Amino acid sequence: MSKKTGPTQAEAEDAVRTLIRWAGDDPEREGLIDTPGRVARAYREWFVGYGHDPHAFLERTFEEVDGYDEMVVLRDIRFESYCEHHMCPIIGRAHVGYIPAGRVVGISKLARVVESYAKRMQVQEKMTAQIGQTIEDVLRPRGVAVVLEGEHQCMTTRGIHKHGVSMVTSQMLGLFRKDPRTRQEFMTVIGNPVNRG
Repeated sequence: MSKKTGPTQAEAEDAVRTLIRWAGDDPEREGLIDTPGRVARAYREWFVGYGHDPHAFLERTFEEVDGYDEMVVLRDIRFESYCEHHMCPIIGRAHVGYIPAGRVVGISKLARVVESYAKRMQVQEKMTAQIGQTIEDVLRPRGVAVVLEGEHQCMTTRGIHKHGVSMVTSQMLGLFRKDPRTRQEFMTVIGNPVNRG
């Protein structure tokens, strides 16, 4: 959604008017007259992640950790994303952990990485891998663990119409992949959504 090369605001609003007509309504009636502008502004907010560089959020680190070398976990990071197949919301929670190798990052930066990938058209599996790989690439920790739990509105509001179903995806790198005890400790800390019933 680059402002320089992408469609203009007016073109986006025209596209919304077309969809309103296609759905069977009149974009010129009172209740819908301002809808194209509101939808275009909402899309800017929903897809703001395209304008973010997730790697940049992790560049400032702290080395004064007094030798701390156990896992750091940020759990229950609420995210709102959008299925790239139907552009329906995916509402969920992310759990992110890493084992530092001499330096740590501010915890809000982990949440910002999640948010920057969530605010794009996504597939949950890809988003999980992107978050994990970004943390791995920038921080170079001894291990990275990412678990996402998402409820996909493309499945609850259309198609099969199944409510209360969540999808769980995970990405384990470094010690979390190699050492089952480390992986299990992380899963215990986040409440093990894989075994939750």
